[in-house]
Amino acid sequence: MSPVLLAQEQVARYGYNILNTYPHNINSFTQGLLYHEGFLFEGTGKNGQSNLSKINLEDGEVLMNKSMSQRYFGEGIEIVDDKIYQLTWQSHLVFVHDKTTFESKGSHYNATQGWGLAYDGSHLILSDGTATLQFMDPETFAPVRKVEVQLDGNAINQLNELEYINGEVWANVWQTDFILRIDPESGEVNSIVDLTGLSGQTQLGSSEAVLNGIAWDAEAKRLFVTGKHWANLFEIELVGL
Repeated sequence: MSPVLLAQEQVARYGYNILNTYPHNINSFTQGLLYHEGFLFEGTGKNGQSNLSKINLEDGEVLMNKSMSQRYFGEGIEIVDDKIYQLTWQSHLVFVHDKTTFESKGSHYNATQGWGLAYDGSHLILSDGTATLQFMDPETFAPVRKVEVQLDGNAINQLNELEYINGEVWANVWQTDFILRIDPESGEVNSIVDLTGLSGQTQLGSSEAVLNGIAWDAEAKRLFVTGKHWANLFEIELVGL
């Protein structure tokens, strides 16, 4: 579904105010983003450039980094307990790292493509570029159930980076300025976050510099967003449209 149609659907829509602006590595092809215990964690993509990083929010300093073999194209990341899960795009592998040291703790098979990853407290939630969200067992990465994401009866594909916020799945729609807020039980889109114009507030590092990256600070109730090859990460608040 086109961005124009997304913007016209009769569901609640939100715009944004920028509360704070932080540095972001313009060379990072952002695939996965999360905020955990006071730090940002980011997974990046592209063969030969894919890595996992622990980052200081305020100044963008990389505190820890682990590169993938150049044969792999990294995708979304998520933390469950002491483990970081990192998807690959088309290699059908999910790498598992120790949260504290980034040391390898094994891998899992993923039958689909890997795009985004979130965690609802029980299951990892996987997007694969289609309209389907799969709920996976964290111990085995076996699928438990799935839902099709729909807006007024229309399936919405290109679901990319994910975040689980207050009982909803938030999903970037690839190559658009929209984030969908999704009911994880039904797959219905509850509302649309329209971030049109945000990319104009930062330097863009390539023609692929699209919105992608949602992180939620559950303790302080802070919402962060960024994009692939963006020079900044933004803390935003939503405003009704």
